[in-house]
Amino acid sequence: MFIQVIEGRTKDPEALHRQLDVWESDLKPGAIGYLGSTGGCTSTGDCILVARFESREAAQRNADRPEQTRWWQETEKTFDGSPRFHDSTDVQVTSHGDLDRAGFVQVMEGHVTDHDRAVAVEQESDSMLTEMRPDLIGYLTAYFDDNEFTEVAYFTTESAARGGESQQLPDEAAKALSEWQDVMKVERYLDLPQPWLTKA
Repeated sequence: MFIQVIEGRTKDPEALHRQLDVWESDLKPGAIGYLGSTGGCTSTGDCILVARFESREAAQRNADRPEQTRWWQETEKTFDGSPRFHDSTDVQVTSHGDLDRAGFVQVMEGHVTDHDRAVAVEQESDSMLTEMRPDLIGYLTAYFDDNEFTEVAYFTTESAARGGESQQLPDEAAKALSEWQDVMKVERYLDLPQPWLTKA
């Protein structure tokens, strides 16, 4: 899988959202290898778009289309300044349901101190998370150069997510969370109460 993350700020989230609607209706049918996308803006205007493709080559074929170039030229105008791009094929996806049906999405960004251990901790903790957090539909973690990462967590609803995160953890879960926090240093949270989810 190939992931492209686009981040920036906007004073007009709805203008950005309308551009995504245009892409879905007019450009998605020709995007071979497209797997879906997640996006949204926080209440303070921080926006993120996460597009998933089967491969880097598929993403490049999409980017090379003239209609894609024209669309992006218009979409870029909705951002305040130039947005930031991140690409990666180092992606881990864990799903307990249809991620595109999430009612709330939380994005975590930061730096990983031990990539292999981070992957292992998430895999080892998955069955416990499934049992403890029925509100968590799944999550996607992309690792980038310079040890940066973006993790996108998909929840049924925001209220369910808040309730789940406030519960008392048993010892085993608390230990796993502590280890995850040791290797995954989160420096930024983006809460998307109305996520923009586009299926393939």
